[in-house]
Amino acid sequence: MKDIASFTIDHTKLLPGVYVSRIDSVGNETLTTFDLRFTRPNIEPAIENAPIHAIEHLGATFLRNDSKWADKIIYFGPMGCRTGFYLILAGKLESKDIIELLKNMCNYILDFNGSIPGATAQGCGNYRDMNLETAKFHIKNWKAMLNTIDKNHMVYPVT
Repeated sequence: MKDIASFTIDHTKLLPGVYVSRIDSVGNETLTTFDLRFTRPNIEPAIENAPIHAIEHLGATFLRNDSKWADKIIYFGPMGCRTGFYLILAGKLESKDIIELLKNMCNYILDFNGSIPGATAQGCGNYRDMNLETAKFHIKNWKAMLNTIDKNHMVYPVT
């Protein structure tokens, strides 16, 4: 079997950032998968499930309601390793194209108060496992990186 492309990235050199993980053609459409890396894999602790779950609900809500990007959002969800998220968008895009969108998502989460969208027994399979305050801690740190992002945080490291 072929190696999955994301398993060929040297995770020991990977910094928090916004990376193009892959670009795929599906019929006549092009999809760009972004690796939204929040922590340094195998160096910094993975994000706990409760805050990553809260970020997933809030991030998906924001992204699917953004007036400019809503019709391009295909998927937003956590990586199994819990060091970040995948964001799949319609179109052939580069990391720099979505930095403002991601900053706006961070602002939405940082400013959010109240009940997390979909955090009910009817709306979620594990609705009790969310932590908004810890989610805001992780978002605040990641947004600080976004505010000064450079190519070292937008291009996968060379192995």
